[in-house]
Parts: sequence; C-alpha cells; structure tokens
Amino acid sequence: MAAIVFGLAGRLRMDALTQRHSSTTVLGLFAFVNGVIAIAIMAAAALVTGDPFVFPSLGPTAFLLFYTPMLPASSPRNTIFGHAIGAGAGYLSLVVFGLTDAAPALASEVTGGRVGAAALSLGLTSGLMVWAKVPHPPAGATTLIVSLGILRDPEHLVVLMVAVALLVGQGLVINRLAGIPYPLWRPAPPPPT
Repeated sequence: MAAIVFGLAGRLRMDALTQRHSSTTVLGLFAFVNGVIAIAIMAAAALVTGDPFVFPSLGPTAFLLFYTPMLPASSPRNTIFGHAIGAGAGYLSLVVFGLTDAAPALASEVTGGRVGAAALSLGLTSGLMVWAKVPHPPAGATTLIVSLGILRDPEHLVVLMVAVALLVGQGLVINRLAGIPYPLWRPAPPPPT
C-alpha cells in the first residue's frame, strides 16, 4: 500500500505530504479515503437503482485491492471469479436445501437446513477456489451472505457481481494511477528464485 500512496503522491506532485508526515499517517489517510470512495460509489448506485450494491464482503475486498494490490488474491481474476464462485455456491446450497423462498436466517430462526446450506456453500466455495486457483478470502463471506438468505434472488446476485466489477475497476484505476503494476486480469507470476 505504501507504494500506491507514494506513487500517487509523486504523480500528483504531493511529495511534500509523504515527506512531512509519517508513512502510517499517510497510509491510514489513503485507506480511509479509498474506503469511503469505494463504498460511496456502491451506496450511490444502490440509492439510484434500489438494488443491493452494498454488501458486507465488499469491505474486505476493497481493503485487499487498496492495501495489498499485488497479492494474487487481489487480482481482478481472483476477485471476480472468487465472488462468482461464492455467489453460485451459496445459491446452489439454497436450492439443495429448499431455501430459495425462505426468510433470511437473521430474520427468522436458524434451522438444520440453513446450517446445512451455510456449511455446503462455504465448503464448495473454498474447494472450488482452490481447484480453480482463484483464492479470494472475502468470497467466503459472499457465499454465507447468499446461503443465509440475506441476498437470495438471482437478480440480486447479478447486482452483487456488477458491484464487484465496479470495485475492481476502481482498484485498477487507483493502482495504475499510482504507478503500481496492478494486473489487468491474472496475478503477476512470482519472481524466479
């Protein structure tokens, strides 16, 4: 993240900011600003459309994209596929346990079916991300959001994926403006040893 902040400061001719203040202060400010911007964009889209563009797993995704952009888990490919796997596994689990029309677990009671759906969705998400080589830890939250019935309508899952794509786009723009070689799709290969 330091490279992002210092890269942006250099491009915007704000080197004095990074020289006058501790890196922790500047990095914290950067994280704060990007967190506000990321969720404000999604919240504005939700306000205008009435669709659920804001959901809990966007927070850790934003943190990964702006704090550790060069980790494989932060790449656009891993982020998009990870959340797609999570949403798909969550919905499949709802179908398997007959919960597509059930009230969310947080608004009703936790049943055996809901426990089974949550367990199956997280297991599927974890396994599929490993097998597909697209690890993205926040997708574990996405699958639970779906299997617990918080977002369960197929059209809401499409909105969820649009929100993920918008966040990845923001990450791409900010990181590239900062001079970080943030990947366009796949994570950068590890350096040869």
